[in-house]
Amino acid sequence: MLKSDNCSCEVSPQNDVQGNLASDDTLEEMAMMFKSLSDPSRLKIINALLLSEMCVHAISQTVEMSQPAVSHHLKQLRQQRLVKCRRVGKSIYYVLNDYHVQLLFDLCRTHICESSK
Repeated sequence: MLKSDNCSCEVSPQNDVQGNLASDDTLEEMAMMFKSLSDPSRLKIINALLLSEMCVHAISQTVEMSQPAVSHHLKQLRQQRLVKCRRVGKSIYYVLNDYHVQLLFDLCRTHICESSK
């Protein structure tokens, strides 16, 4: 056990906490994902895609944003693997990548609602 000069608690470098910390690479990826989720416009797009698979035009109308803006946000969401797309003829349809994205969104919304009570 080590004692810090600034703290009275005992710290063991070999304890379970230190041994189970996420890797720096994982934490960096998590930070990038949270950064992608930190934009209200992207959250609005995710919220719309929670309800239905849509093309850029439909997303644009639903969230009341220009198609270029929606395309820009979708590119960032795809890079973070939050949404995926499929091509049908000339149209590209977007959907959430998996249920984890919905879980992140729902947990955050629940936390906000509970915090405001």
